[in-house]
Amino acid sequence: MNNVIDIKGITRNFQLGQETVKVLKGIDLIIEKGEYVAFMGPSGSGKSTLMNLLGCLDTPTSGSYILNGADVSTMTDDQLAEIRNKEIGFVFQTFNLLPRTTALDNVALPMIYAGKSKTERNERAAEVLKNVGLADRMDHKPNQLSGGQRQRVAVGRALVNKPSIILADEPTGNLDSKTSVEIMNLFDEIHAAGNTVILVTHEEDIAEHAHRVIRLRDGVIEKDERKSFQNIQ
Repeated sequence: MNNVIDIKGITRNFQLGQETVKVLKGIDLIIEKGEYVAFMGPSGSGKSTLMNLLGCLDTPTSGSYILNGADVSTMTDDQLAEIRNKEIGFVFQTFNLLPRTTALDNVALPMIYAGKSKTERNERAAEVLKNVGLADRMDHKPNQLSGGQRQRVAVGRALVNKPSIILADEPTGNLDSKTSVEIMNLFDEIHAAGNTVILVTHEEDIAEHAHRVIRLRDGVIEKDERKSFQNIQ
């Protein structure tokens, strides 16, 4: 079985005072290993809520979510934290780096939680930083790096534990257009290396990089389009 994500009948309700707000209204979704998927949708479509569920930052009101063979929809917070660290590599719009820590130590951080030795952490973090084009910036702190370099560190941190999925939420939202192109080229390389990449974006040109675009509206999947490979640049 090559499904890395298998979601059936996912709903997510939020309680606002006396009112129940139904944000996700029944999502069925399969994502296979090695896919490159973009989620799009206007504000209020439910894409951020779905992203939080996919990233195990939240649990559904109903329905099932199988991630890499494990049913995460019924897990405890501690179990979810372990899954997040092992199975999911997050890349955020705001980088979320530790300011007083070198690029190398920022990248190695998830490996501390995974219980790896310092030697192993440093070796793997150095390898990843080299892969994202920052071999000469390992000892730099975030304030000594440009926005694009900071996002490369964040991408490196996402890759360091060899997760099942890379989950990127508006990864170019804080970058200028030239740097955005460079970061998206990096995601293309990461996907080409065999990783499963999931983007959330509201920008069509960013979604263009994906091989499958899923559009949400009002808490349901409105459209799920796969590109034929001859259309991919």
